[in-house]
Amino acid sequence: MTVGVDDFKKAMQLWASGVTVVSTYSEKFGVQGMTVTAFTSVSVNPPQILVCLNESADTGLGIEESQCFAVNVLTSEQQDVSNQFAGGSSQEQRFENTPWTAGTVTGAPLLDNSLMSLECKVIKKVHAGTHWILIGEVQNCLRRSGEPLLYFQGAYQQLKSH
Repeated sequence: MTVGVDDFKKAMQLWASGVTVVSTYSEKFGVQGMTVTAFTSVSVNPPQILVCLNESADTGLGIEESQCFAVNVLTSEQQDVSNQFAGGSSQEQRFENTPWTAGTVTGAPLLDNSLMSLECKVIKKVHAGTHWILIGEVQNCLRRSGEPLLYFQGAYQQLKSH
C-alpha cells in the first residue's frame, strides 16, 4: 500500500514545528533566503544541524556555490517575514524590509530580529525525493530574546503563557 500525497500532507500538519529562514550569500547569486520548517539538530559534538530544501528552490543554488548558509529561527512577531520569504517574490524583495547583518564567519544573512541565527558550513548534501537534505556544521551562533513562531495544522501558532 502506498500513502497518497494528500494523506501524507494532512498527517504532517499534525507535527508542530518552528519556522526558520535559511539564507546564504554567494558571489554569483548575491543574498538569498527562503522559509523552511524542516530543521533540526543532528549532533552537539561537533555541533551539526540539518535543513531540507525543495530541489527547485533557487536558494539551493546559492548554497551549492557558497557551501554555507544560516538558519534564522523566527519569533512570534515575524509572521510577515515568514510569508515574505515563502516565495512569490524576488530575492531582492524578500530582503527589502527585513533588517539583516552579514555573518562574521560565512557572510550569510543573519536576520537581526530573529530568535537565533546559526552560521553553518555544508558538510553533507543528500537527495531525497523532491528535496535536498543539507547537514551543516555550526560555525557561529547568536541568541536573542523572544518567543518562537510555530506552525501547526497549516497555520501559524504561538506559545500560550501559563
